[in-house]
Amino acid sequence: MRTKTLLCAAALAAGLATSALAQSNVYSLNVVGYYNVTVPAGQYILVGNQLNTTNNSLPGIIPNPPPGSQFQYFSGGGLSAYAFDDVDLVWTPNATGLDLSPGHGGYFRSPVATTVTFVGEVKQGSLTNTLSKGNYVVRTAQVPIATNLVGMQLFGEPGDQIQTYNNGFTAFAFDDVDLIWTPGNPNGPTIAVGGAFYYRKATTGVNTNWVQNFTVQ
Repeated sequence: MRTKTLLCAAALAAGLATSALAQSNVYSLNVVGYYNVTVPAGQYILVGNQLNTTNNSLPGIIPNPPPGSQFQYFSGGGLSAYAFDDVDLVWTPNATGLDLSPGHGGYFRSPVATTVTFVGEVKQGSLTNTLSKGNYVVRTAQVPIATNLVGMQLFGEPGDQIQTYNNGFTAFAFDDVDLIWTPGNPNGPTIAVGGAFYYRKATTGVNTNWVQNFTVQ
């Protein structure tokens, strides 16, 4: 499996379009890149960080959104809400401790249509993302790929559940008889680059570590 969003430093400066990121195979030895997420005005979307930086907090990942933007982070016990102050131009309350390392995400809302650009290093090797038994967590692949759950090397167990969001939730479950995701694609829904989803590991599940193996070739 190969990511389709890797760009060299020169390509970054050139500012390739989002569609090119999603559809072209462009590789770099330094494995630094970016991707864009288009955000409609006044609508919450689930976004995920898939690039590593020196500051994987909310201010580090989304430092300059439109004033009045909002971010909601779900930790399993409920949502924590943040707003980008239109006077001081900082996230409030202080969001420097909010963990948005690769594989994590949350709800983002902008009062105006905007594009959020994620910039950083593509992680390689054996990448572990922890899932929580009995609780939903917001997760995404740790590398910028657009594929279904099996393509992300996220293999369900009986009773696991997932929810995607697009102006409303769409629910999927891992069938305990046929051992496939239902409804729709048996390999699960396709998640766009920069997208995220809710995942709930069944209380009877065994594998709470989602391990992706990825190497740029």
